[in-house]
Amino acid sequence: MRVPIELHVAMKYLLAKRKQTFISIISCISVGGVAIGVMALIIVLAVMSGFEKELKSRILGATAHVDVTSLEGSIVNPSLIAEAVRKTDGVVSASPYVISQMMISSGVGSVGGVFRGVDIETSGGAAKLADDLRSGKIEDLRRPENGGLPGIILGKELAASLAVRDGDIVEVLVPGGSITPLGAFPKTARFRVTGTSESGMYEFDATFAYILFEEAGLLLGIPGRATGIEVKVKDIYAAAEIAGRLRSALGYPYWAKDWMQKNRNLFSALKLEKIAMFIILVLIVMVAAFNIISTLIMVVMEKTKDIAILMSLGATRGTIRRIFALEGFIIGVAGTLLGAVLGGILCYILRKYEFIHLPSDIYYITTLPVNLELGTVLLIVVSSITICFLATVYPASQASRVDPAEAIRYE
Repeated sequence: MRVPIELHVAMKYLLAKRKQTFISIISCISVGGVAIGVMALIIVLAVMSGFEKELKSRILGATAHVDVTSLEGSIVNPSLIAEAVRKTDGVVSASPYVISQMMISSGVGSVGGVFRGVDIETSGGAAKLADDLRSGKIEDLRRPENGGLPGIILGKELAASLAVRDGDIVEVLVPGGSITPLGAFPKTARFRVTGTSESGMYEFDATFAYILFEEAGLLLGIPGRATGIEVKVKDIYAAAEIAGRLRSALGYPYWAKDWMQKNRNLFSALKLEKIAMFIILVLIVMVAAFNIISTLIMVVMEKTKDIAILMSLGATRGTIRRIFALEGFIIGVAGTLLGAVLGGILCYILRKYEFIHLPSDIYYITTLPVNLELGTVLLIVVSSITICFLATVYPASQASRVDPAEAIRYE
């Protein structure tokens, strides 16, 4: 197959001979600069995407897709409202719950946290909790028939803070107790630890305790009522639309809020960080592109006589321009492909072996997440090659302006 003259000459100039070894070294450095920039861009954006995906998964696993609450403070007929919610298109399950701040104490000490009353009779009430259980059973939350203490399931980190195990007794204090001449006294109740749960999110595991829905209502003085209705939907990205339909169907005083509204600040911050990192790392690729400019300028200076000879033999200024544009383009493509391959390999290693660990008390997750998306890789590759190609415009233009008569006058 016949190779175009522009490509043939461009490859000759890139693979310089012994006399022009320095030019060849500079070309390799340019390829390496582009490769490092592209590799860094792929790895960082894969990690940012991994964080976003993992956070969505953890948050959606631990919280409702849609939360139905009452502007009056509590829902009077939770079973009727839950039944109405279940009839809405797109809803998988609806379960009433009770939630409140608490102080929980054991023989070792006291810790602040949140208790949640779980309705184990409904399909969605205890499904996630059952998946997260590390010990015990959901059914053990019920008060024993012989009149013993009701059960409580503690988050793994909360149980560790209280130094309790299954079978130990803890005391829960909640606000809203009786008023006496000496002041307000919180309500207290004793529970027997029947299990521990681990959601994978430190914030939840260190603060949440789970008791039976009926016991939570009695403890807070709202028997038969609920704080809200936890709703799971088929399509999590249709949650906002379903929440709107629920608000219209239920009317005042009920309000529905989807998971994106509840976590908008978190995901907006992640998106902004991802964009900022993309811009910063594109600047790294642009710095590498300046290496291409300097390399091509040096080649033009080195090959001035060759350019004059080519033009004397009939090469047009367009041909000369294409030769040097192709040379820079080859450097950009080589560097981009090398960086994409290295970035993909490193992302695979990070995801498979998970050797970078994160402190669980600072981050939501314990290992560095990696989610390499094909669309992101293609965007990086196209952006890098485009930047590198634009870097060839000035040197190629300068090469085409060489005056052949001036260049070979003294030869």
